[in-house]
Amino acid sequence: MKRTLAIGDIHGGFKALKQVLERAAVTENDTLIFLGDYVDGWSESSEVIRFLIDLAEKQECIFIKGNHDAWTEDWLAFGKSEDVWLFNGGKSTVESYSDFSLEELEVHLEFFQRMKNYYVDDKNRLFIHAGYSLVMVGRFFLLF
Repeated sequence: MKRTLAIGDIHGGFKALKQVLERAAVTENDTLIFLGDYVDGWSESSEVIRFLIDLAEKQECIFIKGNHDAWTEDWLAFGKSEDVWLFNGGKSTVESYSDFSLEELEVHLEFFQRMKNYYVDDKNRLFIHAGYSLVMVGRFFLLF
């Protein structure tokens, strides 16, 4: 039986992520929809991203971008680190990348850049990180 499983707010909790997937008894027939905020919080953010990149090679996965992911993407792409991000888990994410090569950082940046802002499946179900009262343009959100 094919299932669609939605998983949100991992926040750098690598061990917890593995535990959730194990308890859900995920099979190769399942579709995994990750709802964003993969990083910031626990100290294993880079491990979470590495794991998800590998998982997507053998499992159907959809990755939706959360606000913490957008902050991390900006840091990886431009070296920008806003105080609000650093105080809300960004510091632990930066530290988790301390031993990464430039090539590894680029692979992770590309992963963040490929994330979707939202996803609508073939049953017309909307998957999104948070609120839909915004118009989404690229990876930026505009209020109306």
